[in-house]
Amino acid sequence: MIKTSDYDYNLPEELIAQTPLLKRSGSRLMVLNRQNKTIEHRQFSDIINYLSSNDVLVLNDTKVIPARLIGEKEDTKAVIEILLLKDLGENIWQCLAKPQRRVKLGSIIVFGSGLLKAKCIKKEDMGICEFELIYKGILVELLDKLGQMPLPPYIHENLNDPNRYQTVYAKNPGSAAAPTAGLHFTNELLEALKAKGVEIIFITLHVGLGTFRPVEVEDVSEHKMHEEYYEISKEAALALNRAKASGKRIIACGTTSTRTLESAYDNGFRECCATTDIFIYPGYKFKVVDAQITNFHLPKSTLIMLVSAFAGKDFIMAAYNEAVKEKYRFFSFGDAMFIE
Repeated sequence: MIKTSDYDYNLPEELIAQTPLLKRSGSRLMVLNRQNKTIEHRQFSDIINYLSSNDVLVLNDTKVIPARLIGEKEDTKAVIEILLLKDLGENIWQCLAKPQRRVKLGSIIVFGSGLLKAKCIKKEDMGICEFELIYKGILVELLDKLGQMPLPPYIHENLNDPNRYQTVYAKNPGSAAAPTAGLHFTNELLEALKAKGVEIIFITLHVGLGTFRPVEVEDVSEHKMHEEYYEISKEAALALNRAKASGKRIIACGTTSTRTLESAYDNGFRECCATTDIFIYPGYKFKVVDAQITNFHLPKSTLIMLVSAFAGKDFIMAAYNEAVKEKYRFFSFGDAMFIE
């Protein structure tokens, strides 16, 4: 049995990054070589020295929406917070509701003096509800007016510039959280990589509950991932197939890109819109990804299990202990790791 507790580590609270650095690419970069089991300490801008014209860099171009809404019940005026997780179509959204016990089937939550209403049509476990959204106009514009950027609960500082919780290449709205490994890239760094001959391919996975739901069982195999929506364009599929055929190294930026690539590959890539509940943990055999850029993840999370599957649990846990000792910054606004 693979135990969740084996992926725990001691993290002093002061190492949890509360704000982004002034310069995106100014974060630190820990470089892990899987073959030699070596660890190097660099700056993120040094990533250009580790990539070559024989590499393909895959980026997740999802865009975080202002998915956190605070309103009140139409009847009792009780304050309710909902987090939009997944668009189910026909104005039905899967959401996290807080406190869920105050939300009943048929409850209507009112936001912005009635500009937007949410009617509960289904209740599930662990705070999850389905709401029908009732509004006039364009939802994205209403969310810009009424919603807040859904920063993770371990970030207690206000974000002065909401764009710092978006990648510079964010394009397709739909995420409840940022694909944070991509936050380190600047447009200048991406242009420098292209000039070096690195091919950049964009795919989309809308980050939802599957990525950040904690593991609450001790036997890892019993954890159930929630589905997340992804898209691969015809252009991206062709480029990925060319890269595979020519033996290029495929580098996934972030665990979301990794999960998308590994989910979508079936003797090749094709244009698709689909959902994935893939859970990658040690024992998984990677089919596509040859290297990863990633951040430092929460203890006992599905994300630390994913990178452990890629680099080996003992090596990853040793690297994390080294990062703590060297006072790296952790989680969403923290430092990065390159695993090759």
